[in-house]
Amino acid sequence: MIDFSQLTQINRSFIPNTLREQESDIVFSVPFQHESKTNEILIYILIEHQSTVDVTMGFRLLFYMTQIWDFQRREWESNNVSKSERRFRPILPIVYYTGAQQWKTPLTLEAIMDIPDVLARFVPKFDSLFLSVKETDEVDLTKTGHPLGWLLTVLQKEHADKEAISSALLEAISHINALDEEQAQQRRRAIIYFLLLILHRRPAKEHEDLIALIDQHTHELEVETMAKSMADVLREQGIEQGIEQGQTRAKQEAVLKLLQIQFGDVPEDVSKRITSIRSISSLDSLFEKTATVQTLDEIDWQNYND
Repeated sequence: MIDFSQLTQINRSFIPNTLREQESDIVFSVPFQHESKTNEILIYILIEHQSTVDVTMGFRLLFYMTQIWDFQRREWESNNVSKSERRFRPILPIVYYTGAQQWKTPLTLEAIMDIPDVLARFVPKFDSLFLSVKETDEVDLTKTGHPLGWLLTVLQKEHADKEAISSALLEAISHINALDEEQAQQRRRAIIYFLLLILHRRPAKEHEDLIALIDQHTHELEVETMAKSMADVLREQGIEQGIEQGQTRAKQEAVLKLLQIQFGDVPEDVSKRITSIRSISSLDSLFEKTATVQTLDEIDWQNYND
């Protein structure tokens, strides 16, 4: 019923800066076909990065959804939409969990309330979808053939031994290489993802071998160049694993250098925006975003305001 060919990303985050180290979110607008009628719905994806399960996630998810609806309400008022035409768009919420700890807590408000049955009907209820990446079978992750599924199979092995992650990389790359030329950008982004995963999550002694493995089996001829550029940025600015908090300036410089690698000269206004960001988690998020964009216009700076 969802027409994914017309999927449109809404460049706005609803997560407060204090939680961006643990979470990221993406909002999409998409046509929904039902009973010969087409309406717009919102797909809200919440990516959970923290290492421990949060029992309040059901509340936080509802809180973010109400913020989206309130954003729509304010748009009605600013655009003078008549009251008879004001309709909230339904939201399909998805929690996309990448942690290793098993998530057993239901995504409901009742799960964190001690209430008698007679009061249960006064508690807001909503459904949500949940994907625990680390616990999902490889067959289920890859059944659609989309490159993202194969990226997730490598993410599952991020803390496994070298042999296991090497095997996962080889399997994923073999499928990514099969993408046609029209999907070349997806292939490049997949390779960038693998390199970032290796440089951020794997021991330094494995970097050379794993990067060489990718270079040997991929169609991306500039793999070693990309890896060297990323590694130089990380090494020179102290953004290796185990970095201590408080090195804000180092991370700002890392983002600026990566932008220079991608686009050459960085406009002065962009440089000022980056140096004004103080949040470590926001700078980390911007660093990863910078590695995948094709133009500076793809970066929504509102997502990285402190």
